[in-house]
Amino acid sequence: MAFQCQRDCYMKEFVTSVVSCCPAELKQEVGGKKETLKGFNVKLQDTILFPEGGGQPDDHGLIGDVPVLRVTRQGPEAVHFVCSPLEVGQEVQVKVDWERRFDHMQQHSGQHLVTALADTMFGFKTTSWELGRQRSTIELDTPCVKPAQVQALEEAVNEKIRAHVPVIVQLLSIDDPAVEKVRSRGLPEDHAGPIRIIDIEGVDANMCCGTHVSNLSHLQVIKLLGTEKGKKNKTNLIFLAGNRVLKYAEKSYSTERSLVSLLKTGPDEHVEAVDKLQKSVKLLQKTNLSLLRDLAVLIAQNFKNNPQRGNFFSLHKKEGDNEFMNIIANEINTEETLVFLTVGEEKGPGLFLLAGPSGPVTDMGPRVLEMLQGKGAGKNGRFQGKANSLARRGEVEQTPTPVE
Repeated sequence: MAFQCQRDCYMKEFVTSVVSCCPAELKQEVGGKKETLKGFNVKLQDTILFPEGGGQPDDHGLIGDVPVLRVTRQGPEAVHFVCSPLEVGQEVQVKVDWERRFDHMQQHSGQHLVTALADTMFGFKTTSWELGRQRSTIELDTPCVKPAQVQALEEAVNEKIRAHVPVIVQLLSIDDPAVEKVRSRGLPEDHAGPIRIIDIEGVDANMCCGTHVSNLSHLQVIKLLGTEKGKKNKTNLIFLAGNRVLKYAEKSYSTERSLVSLLKTGPDEHVEAVDKLQKSVKLLQKTNLSLLRDLAVLIAQNFKNNPQRGNFFSLHKKEGDNEFMNIIANEINTEETLVFLTVGEEKGPGLFLLAGPSGPVTDMGPRVLEMLQGKGAGKNGRFQGKANSLARRGEVEQTPTPVE
């Protein structure tokens, strides 16, 4: 069957009834962490919320006042995941998140148009595509797309948009001879009902379950951002369609104004200004490293020249690295002196080095790791690694192993 969202992609609200409501779980990623939500799978008599498919993400929306977090397809039915139960048989109003839906319509129809003209103009076949959150990608079956070809393709797709070409949805029976003439990457194994054809008049006819604009003019504009190397001698073509182009232009302009303020130069000079800054930073870093190395030697010599020095030396410095610490340890006679060094934020993450006679270092190493919440290893009188927190380094200083 075709859902109401497929029969009328522009419908924003719809009244239907609840067919079933069963307990369910939804696994999703929130803030980089996977979590499982407990809720309910709801089936409706019909729906304007598109279930994920054809490379297009699912719709979001409301059933009554209950948010729909996920819509999937099971054979001829759409399953809506919600966190609150709904009464079977009750009449409900369904609302679609229109901004998300229309964005998906623009990107999906844009993909069809780009795919068709890339094939017609250059013989580049589309093998897959991804509708991303910020930009979309079409995988072309070619190892290379030249910049001139990208430009020609962009001009061609926007010419079709300006020509107000209609986009017509057809429903054909699976045995209709016309089905064999349309482009397709195959039907799902659980497909049921008529075949849905998206026909961009005079340009392309393609099997597709997704939601689409009714006229190419609704795409507004398509921007081909460029290409990147794909897998197995393929090329990924990156594009934006419709409102995403406007948002991209707005964000780019905002970034440009910020750079003008920071770099004190006009937009055309930004690249040159950043290049100069990078070279200056590299020179400063090189100079800083050289000074740190000299400082490390002076620190070690100052300790060695102190007639009242003991057999334990400890130092923390915010700036530094492993080489800085190793220079100090090398300059001090660690066969007689136990050295504990740290670099990094005073109570934050950093690096540590414990050097000295093998016995004390071997004994203290694991305790140092535990107190600094670190990871590391040691051999030959050296134990060093990374510390997740230097907050307890004072405790390490208070409990050194005596060196005979």
